[in-house]
Amino acid sequence: MNFISSSRPSGRATLSGWKRPAAWAMVLWFFPAAVLFAKTPAGFAPYQALQARLVREGFNHNFVRTLYSNPQAVFDSKGITAYFLHRESALDYSRFLSGRPIRQALAYLDDHADELQNARKHYGVSGEIITAILLVESRLGTSVGRHPVFVTLSNMAAVGDEKTRDIVWNTYVKKKASTSKKNFDAWAARKSKWAFDELKAYLTYIQTQGLDAFSMRGSYAGALGFAQFVPSSVLTFGVDGDRDGRVNLYQHRDAIESVANYLQRHGWKPDLNRKEAFRILLRYNNSAYYANTILDVADRLSRAR
Repeated sequence: MNFISSSRPSGRATLSGWKRPAAWAMVLWFFPAAVLFAKTPAGFAPYQALQARLVREGFNHNFVRTLYSNPQAVFDSKGITAYFLHRESALDYSRFLSGRPIRQALAYLDDHADELQNARKHYGVSGEIITAILLVESRLGTSVGRHPVFVTLSNMAAVGDEKTRDIVWNTYVKKKASTSKKNFDAWAARKSKWAFDELKAYLTYIQTQGLDAFSMRGSYAGALGFAQFVPSSVLTFGVDGDRDGRVNLYQHRDAIESVANYLQRHGWKPDLNRKEAFRILLRYNNSAYYANTILDVADRLSRAR
């Protein structure tokens, strides 16, 4: 499975120290709206303010205009609604602790023994922990999500605009949410700021790596690849594990080393006790349920080998 285009930059990919594109003139450009989602009011241009913000942040206006003129850049109120209604506590992580998932994880340990051993040697992270994370995040690379990462992040960033946010609330969210408009506005303001930063990281990633913005699919929260990294984590912790000149988290070696690098740089060391390991795993996903599941899966894999 590979959602990344075949073009690549020359030389080895190095993500550390990447910067935003050089600043352009601080001109407010009013671009044509992308294809609009059905049932939205006439004249609704959800990406107009977002495009202007990206230009002010230093992205080339022609680059931005081309992206949002693409027919694939469709604003999706339903996706925003699903993200707003998502609750981590509702997930059933217990399904990864027995039966078929454990058998698949054991097979993965065998199939990728060399890559996992190399990660352990260089980063001090066991193959069982890495495999447990990949199992829970993407079923070992077989389920990375179906949402275009660029569109997901653009949708979330766009609700930072008050008019866009009001239309999303009135069109979809109000009908499904058991909360107030005030709570939705507070959530949207917080998430839109985060999403805008991640969108900038994503655009930096695709420009530096020579990728198609629409080539990668991920979760409805904008996470991508087998390890389900958000774009800022790809920039900071992504590793070109197979030394092919590109950081590609839809390839196993890159995903394995990137997970190991992430954990090591957050304090992981060999022979951590459970409490210490739990604390670091919370940096990967701030959910006690998630962190305990990763540790439990890794324990079962260790006992089964």
